[in-house]
Amino acid sequence: MSGHGFHVHGPHDHEIEHAQQGGHGSGHENGGMINQIAMFTAIIATIGAIFGYMGGATQANAGLYKNNAAIKKTEAANQWNYYQSKSTKQSLAEMSRDLATKDDDKIKYQTKLDRYDKEKAEIKTVADKLEADATEWDHQSDAQMHLHHRWAQATTVLQVSIALAAIALLSKKKWLEYGMFAAGGLGVAVGAMAMLHM
Repeated sequence: MSGHGFHVHGPHDHEIEHAQQGGHGSGHENGGMINQIAMFTAIIATIGAIFGYMGGATQANAGLYKNNAAIKKTEAANQWNYYQSKSTKQSLAEMSRDLATKDDDKIKYQTKLDRYDKEKAEIKTVADKLEADATEWDHQSDAQMHLHHRWAQATTVLQVSIALAAIALLSKKKWLEYGMFAAGGLGVAVGAMAMLHM
C-alpha cells in the first residue's frame, strides 16, 4: 500500500485476503487449498528462478566456448599458412639444389631442405594440436547448449505450473491443483536431468 491509500492486488493476493476475511465460503477446505497452493507456488517460483539462472549461465558458457573454438581454428589456420610458406621455400630450395652445379651449393640447399622438413613437422604438430583444441571447445559448447535447452524446458514447465496454480486458486478446481502438482514435478524432473547432464 502506498502513502496515498492506493492499493493494487494481483488475483492471488486478493484470494488470500478474501479467504482470511472469511469470503468464498471460508471453509477449512478452501483455506487449506489456498495455503497449499501459495506454499507450492513460492517453492516452485524459487526453483524456477534457480533454473532460469542456470539456463542463462549455460548459454553464456556455450557462447564463450564457441568463441574459444573460433580462436583456436584461426590459430590453426595461421599455422597451416606458415606450414605452406615453409613448403614453398622447401620447393625452391629443392629446385636450387637440383640446378646447382657445385657440390658445396648442393650441400647448402640440402641442409635447408632438411631444416624445412624439421620445421614443417613442428608446425604440423602445433596446427594439429590447435585443431584438436578447437574441436574440443566445439564439443563443450554443444554440451552447454544441450544443458541450456534442458534448463529452459524445466523453467518453462515450472512457469506453466505456476499459471495452473493461479487458475486453480481462482477457480477452486481440484483437477487444476493436481495439474499444477504434476507440472511442477515434471519441471523439477527436467531440471534434475539438466543437473545430471542428461
